[in-house]
Amino acid sequence: MSRYRNTQKEKRNGIDYYKTTIYNKVDEKNSDAYFIAQEGDRCDNLAHRFYRDASLWWFIARVNNLKTNNIPAGTSIRIPTNTKDAEGL
Repeated sequence: MSRYRNTQKEKRNGIDYYKTTIYNKVDEKNSDAYFIAQEGDRCDNLAHRFYRDASLWWFIARVNNLKTNNIPAGTSIRIPTNTKDAEGL
């Protein structure tokens, strides 16, 4: 799944530029997985474990308001079971 598939593009001077991607809010659901991060946990490893796609690391980071792929030990992490909200509008 391409994270920018639905993002509009603008061409300037023959170069394509992506406009801002808008994402739906990811509401909490009873089916979401929760755990406390341990030393060395990273969003890409969690995305591979839960979604079989490490490229969805940014989705886990976005849902948990993380700015990087690395997760500080002791951080409470939510993993949505459904990735349909990973596509932009």
